[in-house]
Amino acid sequence: MSHNIDQLAKKLAPHYSHFDVSNRLLFTGHSHQAWPDVAREGLHESFDVAASDVDNKWETAFEKVEQLRSYLRNFYDDPDGMYCLGQNTHQLLVSWLSSFNLQKKPKIITTDSEFHSMSRQLKRLKEEGLKIVTVDGHSDDIVEQIESQIDDQVSAVMLSRVYYNSGIINQHIPKIAEITRSHNVPLLIDDYHGTNVIPLSISDENLTDCYILIGGYKYLQWGEGNCFLRYPSNCNLRPAITGWFSSFSKLDESKEAEKVSYTDPNQLFASGTFDSTSQFRAAKVVEFFENMGLTPQVLYKQYQAQIKLLRNVFLEHNFNSEVIRLAHQQPVENMGGFLALQSPFARTIRAKLMKKGVFTDARGDILRFGVAPYITTQQISKAMNELKNVVSKINP
Repeated sequence: MSHNIDQLAKKLAPHYSHFDVSNRLLFTGHSHQAWPDVAREGLHESFDVAASDVDNKWETAFEKVEQLRSYLRNFYDDPDGMYCLGQNTHQLLVSWLSSFNLQKKPKIITTDSEFHSMSRQLKRLKEEGLKIVTVDGHSDDIVEQIESQIDDQVSAVMLSRVYYNSGIINQHIPKIAEITRSHNVPLLIDDYHGTNVIPLSISDENLTDCYILIGGYKYLQWGEGNCFLRYPSNCNLRPAITGWFSSFSKLDESKEAEKVSYTDPNQLFASGTFDSTSQFRAAKVVEFFENMGLTPQVLYKQYQAQIKLLRNVFLEHNFNSEVIRLAHQQPVENMGGFLALQSPFARTIRAKLMKKGVFTDARGDILRFGVAPYITTQQISKAMNELKNVVSKINP
């Protein structure tokens, strides 16, 4: 186990010299993994292309976007899926929501464990009169809860594959999709914490008619500005909130037509002009992952081994459970790319760890240790030792 973790980590570390991953304890992988050195080349390339091609740079930029789409289609075993680029998942989510007649069908079903992009927006829409029904995301009867709430008022079901507050994988997605399909209700899956961590074959799991939110900032190492909404190739939604990049290829056509057209199938939920620098950067990362053999299965095995070791070392320290404890007792195979620790002092602990050079993340009473493919067994042990030092000075 240890040897396998270190074998890949030490092979990768020299390629992350700018982030200095060998000498730093970077455990915020679920928030922002380090970027490989080649990402910097992408930033230079974007400037050079803009300087040489001026307005014609978009042709090259769109080629970079297509590289990212190809990577995602491969990860999701989804050759026929459409992938719309967005600057963030919130923009894509809002555009998608605007496709529905929310006056006629004001009900949306979600869970209590969603990331802010979704939960905040739905909470605000509830203030405007929408009926937002929240079920227990971690309940064993989540499928039954959702089915009992579906009626002719429901526009959509929206939930995560990996919950951001616990790292637990929602094992019920295929069954939920089956239920929503039988009622002709669209299902949106937020996979920000699942992409590049937990392999998913959209075809094998029968999710080809589902919508999937994807973010490049976490485990993809693409950085900001590289989010996608995956949707079926036969999607006929017409978002009310729409930008001209949804019809970029037909800009010269008459604007007198009665209905707004959506002529670019991969850009159905697009906004307007975006900073293509991030796509140049991300394309270099895609090439790097391919060159280093970082396939979905290779990454999955590395993450599972790291999470297992991280949890075991945490348990070996026998922490005072009044100060900090595991957030749940789920087996490692039911977990994504971070270890969730529960503590009433989570934010204090995070701040004290940061002073010691240990990067973690805290939300509410959850302290999160995220892993990354370049993290070694020694770094895991060192980070847990630092946690022990910090916790020992806290009086419950």
